[in-house]
Amino acid sequence: MFYYPNNQASPTKHHPWRYYAYGFLILLCSQPGWASENNSTQTVNIGTGGISGVYHPVGGAICRMLNKSRHQHGIRCVVKSTGGSIYNLNAIRDTTLDMGLAQSDWQYHAYKGTNRFAQQGENPKLRSLLSVHAEPFTLIARQDSGIQKLTDLKGKRVNVGAPGSGQRGTMDILMNTLGWKLTDFELASELPTSEQINALCNNKLDAIIVTLGHPSSFVKRAADTCPVTLASVRGPAVQQLMAAYSYYRAATIPGGLYAGNPDDIPTFGVGATFVTSTEVNEKIAYAVVKAVFENLGTFRTLHPALTLLKAEEMVQDALSAPLHEGAKQYYQEAGIACYEKDNSEFTKNCNQSLVAEKPAEAITLQP
Repeated sequence: MFYYPNNQASPTKHHPWRYYAYGFLILLCSQPGWASENNSTQTVNIGTGGISGVYHPVGGAICRMLNKSRHQHGIRCVVKSTGGSIYNLNAIRDTTLDMGLAQSDWQYHAYKGTNRFAQQGENPKLRSLLSVHAEPFTLIARQDSGIQKLTDLKGKRVNVGAPGSGQRGTMDILMNTLGWKLTDFELASELPTSEQINALCNNKLDAIIVTLGHPSSFVKRAADTCPVTLASVRGPAVQQLMAAYSYYRAATIPGGLYAGNPDDIPTFGVGATFVTSTEVNEKIAYAVVKAVFENLGTFRTLHPALTLLKAEEMVQDALSAPLHEGAKQYYQEAGIACYEKDNSEFTKNCNQSLVAEKPAEAITLQP
């Protein structure tokens, strides 16, 4: 309650219509993605993941690029630490987040209304902005386990992933493709991430499976704690899987990232994608992708997982939901991607990109 000195009347006393006007403005301004032509600053909230994961610094990198050019578009970007892909997709659906990072497989399921999203149904408002880094299916085995490739897992003690986790979902699909059951392992554990390295290095497990971007502090800690081998995850079953599900893609873990693993490791995986919804207006979506692509050299330096990004892959790889119209407009104008006349079909037959990539520069902006 507000009190007015000297018995002065409230500014809205005798003018009850103002209550409704103030209420309407508060409601309007609180909606994610809303921007007034006359309002100089608009806040955009980006959902990421846990503080120790890759999604949080990647989301921070996107915000840094956007905030760096705030004087041009008046948009302030804020990073939110969240539970990850599924949380972000649900929050974007109910408009408590404007944008967020999500694994490409969960983006697919959210858009189609399948798997964990079957109960709420498809989300036709979900839109893609860009694809970020690959998240390879990473098989970490004890060096004394004899595991060098995927098929060596049979009869071993394996952590298959916690129920409901992204890696468990991928493992279940891969096992189904191989015709395997949990009983084909000597032990199939479901330990959370926090307990997996200790179990592996204390010889309670032969192998653990994770899906994440590289370089990874988790994998580094495992390799520094005990001798491990990153095993190859390729073969006919993996090829069949990638052919059947568009959100999977071939991936390589570069050699030399982790102790005892000097060679490149072929595998497959999902992609980290950046998504939004049709509730976010085209100007905001346009400004976000423009900030990233016009500063791509700097963007690549903000986290090791971003080092190998290529513009032509970022506009199409692992994107199941349609591109947001604002993103599509920028890609078309910049010559990064071209579309048919009805703006619905992507084609690689583009003119040379019009984006002049700027040299990387050191920035210390806060998200």
